[in-house]
Amino acid sequence: MLTREEWLRKIVLQEISQKREEGCDTSEIERVFRERGTTLGADELESLWRRLFSLEPDRSFGFVEPSDLAGIRAQRLGLADPDEVRIERLEDRMLGAWLGRCVGCLLGKPVEGWSRRRIEEYLKEEDSYPLRDYFPRASGEDVPGGRGVFRGEIQGMPRDDDVDYTILGLHILESFGTEVTSEQIADEWLSHLQYASVYTAEREAYRNLADHLPVPETAVYLNPYREWIGAQIRADPWGYVMAGRPVAAADLAFKDARISHVKNGIYGEMMAAAMVASAFTASSPEEIVRTGLAVIPAKSRLAEAVRRVLDWSRRVDSWEKCFERVEENYGHYSPVHTINNMLNIVLALMYGGGDFTRSISIAVMAGWDTDCNGATTGSVMGAFVGAAAIPDRWAEPISDVVRSYVRGFEECSISDLSSRMVALVNDRS
Repeated sequence: MLTREEWLRKIVLQEISQKREEGCDTSEIERVFRERGTTLGADELESLWRRLFSLEPDRSFGFVEPSDLAGIRAQRLGLADPDEVRIERLEDRMLGAWLGRCVGCLLGKPVEGWSRRRIEEYLKEEDSYPLRDYFPRASGEDVPGGRGVFRGEIQGMPRDDDVDYTILGLHILESFGTEVTSEQIADEWLSHLQYASVYTAEREAYRNLADHLPVPETAVYLNPYREWIGAQIRADPWGYVMAGRPVAAADLAFKDARISHVKNGIYGEMMAAAMVASAFTASSPEEIVRTGLAVIPAKSRLAEAVRRVLDWSRRVDSWEKCFERVEENYGHYSPVHTINNMLNIVLALMYGGGDFTRSISIAVMAGWDTDCNGATTGSVMGAFVGAAAIPDRWAEPISDVVRSYVRGFEECSISDLSSRMVALVNDRS
């Protein structure tokens, strides 16, 4: 257990990195922290954090990144949802989305946080490269995924926060509908999630909620993780319920994201929700990506990065070579940041060729936050191809069972969760 001083030193150090990424000059505060950080008390450290947080981006930064919905709408392309939506095979596609999220998440669990090179070396040693099935367990290999996540050991989908939020989202939509407010979502966090089961930005936001801070202050107060991947992994239920309506999905996702994130952290959830919604009706993975791109501010760092990957994917002949460019240009971000991990998802969709297995495998083989990226890619591709097109080698070990830390949903049937979401889609019409 960290003391308050130790925790605040960690927060200030991460805040320096965050503000630098936001285009701020942190050099003076870095100097103070370098010279005096180990001797500062809690009050002095919080004061230093406030100085950091008040910094504004340099005029030369060049990006426009609002965190309010009106500002986001003003900065994005003029995409509009169709007046009427007809979704073929809705039940099959919805089951595919839920199942795909579980499969992709489970595929990435054994190597969460690993680099692409380490994953490739591991798979080649086990004669399993490129990845086409769940990871084999190497004898004596100490991997973070634990038991029940390797080929031959899987008995249902084990608990993971990437799926906890999807299940909680279904519960929220059943309770409040699509007119749900950020405050109602936040209350459901407190009543259905444990503090110990949420991480980084969500943990700081949870603490702020418990301290009765209002949304969106919960997203920023002593929360230097506010552009990390946490909101992006919460996107799927908003995309499911707004299947075929990506703009509405993105705007619904905004209500959730603003509890814990700002700027590109918010955009990641909005883009992911729009891609999931688009996958139910789109004709190609590229259409899915471009739809997601259209709902976020065009002059944001995330939008610029996605456009670059789309361009590279047309000119670079392999995902491995494309990833080298991603790593060179965006590898400086945290391994759990929104921007670099969204690029791995985009890369997987573009090079996956519309194939479920190839897409989720690339998302995981690319490294960084592998369970998150596998889950989002699996959700998108599951909605795109439908459950019937997901090979048995992925679905059978899960046995239609998913476990979670969400109170009241500790063990569920995936098909039941899917049917309940289909009912919500039909009710919106």
